[in-house]
Amino acid sequence: MEDTKNKTYFHALKISPSMNFKRIIFVSFCLFFFQQTFAQRNYEGYNFLGIQGGITFFDIKTDDLVTKQKEGFTAGFTTRGAFRNDFDLVYGISFQSSSIGVEGRSQLGNTQDIGYSIQGAQINFLGSYNIIVKHLSLEFGPIFDINGKMKLDNDKFESYVLTGYDTLAAKDIQDISRFNVRLAGGLTAGLEHFRISAQYQYGVTNILGGLNGKDLENNNFKGHSSTIVVAGVIYF
Repeated sequence: MEDTKNKTYFHALKISPSMNFKRIIFVSFCLFFFQQTFAQRNYEGYNFLGIQGGITFFDIKTDDLVTKQKEGFTAGFTTRGAFRNDFDLVYGISFQSSSIGVEGRSQLGNTQDIGYSIQGAQINFLGSYNIIVKHLSLEFGPIFDINGKMKLDNDKFESYVLTGYDTLAAKDIQDISRFNVRLAGGLTAGLEHFRISAQYQYGVTNILGGLNGKDLENNNFKGHSSTIVVAGVIYF
């Protein structure tokens, strides 16, 4: 049971998921100072700090629920710096609000697309291969995601039974996994101080694992997040 194992793991190490998030932030700042030092030793080096914002298209790839992709938004801070040869390092912290629909039915049998929202913070650490330095690059790497519940947008749907089940209600699937790892890949293009990026993020961890072990109709939920992010970045 993944959620139980995660709690046991954190308890054994005497840390909480929030402490784990603080450690990730600490590592990110250490990487930032490393990059700054490296760039200053390179006469062609550069470092850009920036703000970014955009829209997201979020879904969960699963055989256990009938889901529908929906739009959300993201905003945060990022840094880009020359690393070696044609490679940059890109990392940052951002806030992300995602939405998703899950199909369910009322007691009268009416089918409804039930809306949920997920809010969280992301830390990314990406490698960037420069096709054209400061103008066009291919980016790839891991993203660490700390999120809250998959919260119902409207409580009037909480008793709706989800498609494919007899007793599983819409309110029963809110406690998803709070820590997830994604792999990202995408393209960034534009000017030296302004770029547009398109990125795909795939969740390698089971985002629905937090539902297992809760005495629900299904005790073996499996699902992986799937997110498309289109964003603009302003560098200073």
